[in-house]
Amino acid sequence: MSDPSTALASDPHRVARAGDRSRVVIIGGGPGGYEAALTAARQGAETVLIEERGIGGAAVLTDVVPSKTLIATADVLDVVGTSQQLGIRDAEDGSAPGAGSLDVDLGAVNARVQRLAAAQSADIRASLEDAGVQIVDGRGRLAGASAVEVLDASGEVHDSFGADVILLAVGARPRELETGPCDGERILNWTQVYALESLPEHLIVVGSGVTGAEFASAYRALGSEVTLVSSRAKVLPGTDGDAADVLEDAFARRGVHVQSRSRAASVRRTEDGVIVTLTSGEEIAGSHALMALGGIPWTADLGLADAGVRIKDSGHIDTDRVSRTSVRGVYAAGDCTGVYPLASVAAMQGRIAMHHALGDAVSPLISAQVSSAIFTSPEIAVVGVSEQDVTDGVVAGEVLTLPLDTNPRAKMQGLSEGFVKLIVRPGSHTVLGAVVVSPRASELILPYTLAVAHRLTADQVADTSTVYPSLTGSLAEVARRASITVTR
Repeated sequence: MSDPSTALASDPHRVARAGDRSRVVIIGGGPGGYEAALTAARQGAETVLIEERGIGGAAVLTDVVPSKTLIATADVLDVVGTSQQLGIRDAEDGSAPGAGSLDVDLGAVNARVQRLAAAQSADIRASLEDAGVQIVDGRGRLAGASAVEVLDASGEVHDSFGADVILLAVGARPRELETGPCDGERILNWTQVYALESLPEHLIVVGSGVTGAEFASAYRALGSEVTLVSSRAKVLPGTDGDAADVLEDAFARRGVHVQSRSRAASVRRTEDGVIVTLTSGEEIAGSHALMALGGIPWTADLGLADAGVRIKDSGHIDTDRVSRTSVRGVYAAGDCTGVYPLASVAAMQGRIAMHHALGDAVSPLISAQVSSAIFTSPEIAVVGVSEQDVTDGVVAGEVLTLPLDTNPRAKMQGLSEGFVKLIVRPGSHTVLGAVVVSPRASELILPYTLAVAHRLTADQVADTSTVYPSLTGSLAEVARRASITVTR
């Protein structure tokens, strides 16, 4: 497909004309869908949003918001459990805090998770209604390239809409093993864990990508015994290698058992638990199993083939950098495109699609400027090119790393795990990429994301004032060292 560096209002692929009140129909109410709906409505388009599972989609109701809320509770316990070095003791016996003195009411935790998810969904619905978006409950399906049908729970068509612009933002569902289907009780996918009333005694997490690592980290902090089954030599394949090493060390100290180079062949229930059988024949017994095997796009039965929308072999919808599909006037955003499984990217894709379709000049999605975070303990955040890109000769770069334990604020807070890594271009010192491993790394990555997006240099980052003492001081300090090292 075409991949424009700049998409202008004169692009012949557009269907809207200045002065028209175009009708935009969006299938899917997750971040890609609701952000697109808000953008279209604010630009004066008649906007219809069709959603069958709840406004906010999986990101708000069963994935991002719930998981990060659960992790927030785990983070508190993790901080308490490591506070002995700060001089904090149990009031009764002087033991380390959390060492048997604290308990987790998982039912209460999950009730809070579900309340917050529902509240966020309601807030988004209110914003959509205030913007004038028509919300339709049901399952949307293409009826050609310029119309959408709405199906009820029985699969019958109960409404239809003609459209000048269509956006597909249908998301993805958890992948499962055919030899271990999830039952929502003992064998769980990541949407089902919030129904648990009590903490799993021994949780076996199958899959060591982002989702698996996050839940392994969280449930260990909450008090479960955790075994993480990883098919790779390291957890978090594809992530910065040094960051993966820090996390594996943190897992070892906290008691997470990583079963590396192992692949699950099947999962079955026992009378009071589960058995995960590996392809080697080894069996692992636990109380519960969490399947974290990635996602499958919700693109089946969407009418894509009849409308002529091209899909990839993986089932994802093929799009360019302004979210266009192969069919004029039809766009796609979010996990169903396979670009990045990130809510922030889905939202960006949705906004870009609407700006492009409705006549605005728009900058396309630039993957090198997308930051992402892994909400383990410690957190891992990255942006831009990686050290592996430099090692492989993909880009020319200098890599500088500063351990977090050199930071005065980190010392005050008893933080020893983590580092800041900066990648700059030789000569110009332009910031190309960065890695932050630390508590709240998801917040700390923003200055580096700005630097990458706006082509700032290490010198400009280094010369920017930071608070003393603060963790952000390390962001400037490694930039200062990068500038000195490259100059030499």
